[in-house]
Amino acid sequence: MTTTTYATKAAGALAALLLLAGCSSKAQDDNSGEQSAGGIKTGEGISGKTITLGALTDMTGVYATLGKSVTQAQQLYVKQLNAAGGVCGYKVALTVRDHGYDPQKAVSGYTELEPKVLGFAQFIGSPFVAAVKQRVDGQDKGLVLPQAWSAALLGSPYIRVIGSTYDIETINAVDFLLQEKGIKKGDKIGHVYFEGDYGESALTGSRHMAKAAGLTVVEQKIKPTDNDMTAQVAALKQAGVKAIVLSAGPRQAASLVGVAAAGGFDVPVIGNNSAFAPQLLATQAGPALMKNYYVASPSLPIGADTPEAKQLVADYRAAYPKDALDNGIVAGWTAASAFGEALKKACKNKDLTREGVDRALLTINDFDLGFGPVQDFTDPKSASSRESVILQPDKSVTGGMRVVREAAASDAAKTYNP
Repeated sequence: MTTTTYATKAAGALAALLLLAGCSSKAQDDNSGEQSAGGIKTGEGISGKTITLGALTDMTGVYATLGKSVTQAQQLYVKQLNAAGGVCGYKVALTVRDHGYDPQKAVSGYTELEPKVLGFAQFIGSPFVAAVKQRVDGQDKGLVLPQAWSAALLGSPYIRVIGSTYDIETINAVDFLLQEKGIKKGDKIGHVYFEGDYGESALTGSRHMAKAAGLTVVEQKIKPTDNDMTAQVAALKQAGVKAIVLSAGPRQAASLVGVAAAGGFDVPVIGNNSAFAPQLLATQAGPALMKNYYVASPSLPIGADTPEAKQLVADYRAAYPKDALDNGIVAGWTAASAFGEALKKACKNKDLTREGVDRALLTINDFDLGFGPVQDFTDPKSASSRESVILQPDKSVTGGMRVVREAAASDAAKTYNP
């Protein structure tokens, strides 16, 4: 890697692709505004008796394990939805593209699928969703329910983050450190974060809490391609931090916690929701993760003791008996279910156009799938929830994560304005 940063390269690539995409902006599909035999308005993404949704996932990059789980959970939802009769007599199809957490592939995948789909039930990667936000809000107007939680995505009636955004999630994470891990006024905490929308959004949360609680944040910015956290651990140890916040991926979590343990650096580490995969428990870092690592999550884990979670576990195991259970399943299932709920409401309104589905989602204020926080989608300027669940790795439980603090919004999260 040259001195040109990953972020600069990514931004340049995204800008070039978006310029090309803008030059070829489409007219509406021929079936836009048509009415079916039942008097239902239809548009892009509906052909014959099929509603097509898009999924832009990561099967080969930073979030490969989670991307696979998200996608398979959504495919399972679609299969069950179709078995129950579909939506308004239409079957639903999911078209999947793997971008491998590569900015060029992510934007080109969106450009390819956008004219063919009603909307996106999956789009992994806050920087990539942000890169197409202007197009979504402007000419495209297709509903996007991303697996991305950057506060930069708020404000759009078409891109709806499900759960607390990274800044709010990090506020709740630092509150956990203060309330239950002995962190106090005057202490230093480290924050290792990806450059870009994900990490910057999370960093806003830790800075907010540091100011409110009298803490000092020692910042360590990394690239998604950085997998060895030895230098970051050394810097934080020398700085004397009492805890670490991690806004990165599972690989970085395993390295950071493992390196800290090997060096006798015994401090709690808490990650954002995408910074863990249960497969890590089978690595050399497994024991250290179970001792010192925590995760702030927008939902209960896949192994939660609720009827809905138990049913999803049973169904997923039947469909994919050789695959591991993780919280990507919950994220994928939740987004697909929310999109399905919007489709059903749009069906009742006899408007399955993009605009009709968008409006339908904005009427849902009590979306509850039995995985903790209830979601309110009515205000695009606000996160659909301010609550987080604090989890800890535990290889003895289903999905490898147990709850150590139930869903709650800290006082700081309740009063925080992004």
